[in-house]
Amino acid sequence: MKARVTVTLKLGVLDPQGKAIEGALKSLGVSDVAGVRQGKVFDIELAGSDRARAESQLKEACEKLLANTVVENYRVELL
Repeated sequence: MKARVTVTLKLGVLDPQGKAIEGALKSLGVSDVAGVRQGKVFDIELAGSDRARAESQLKEACEKLLANTVVENYRVELL
């Protein structure tokens, strides 16, 4: 089974890397950029077929390792 975990900064948390990317895009001529927020994507392969267990394990992994839940949100998708 495959899963995708997407981690993004919570709204209201400053994103200096996103601002740097926004500036770089504008300097490349992409002038209509109104804002950029950066994040992380993890594509994970799991050996089991129990979707409920996989989702539970991945949420636990996000809480403990993949996301800093003080400043980041995460989303788990089973593909």
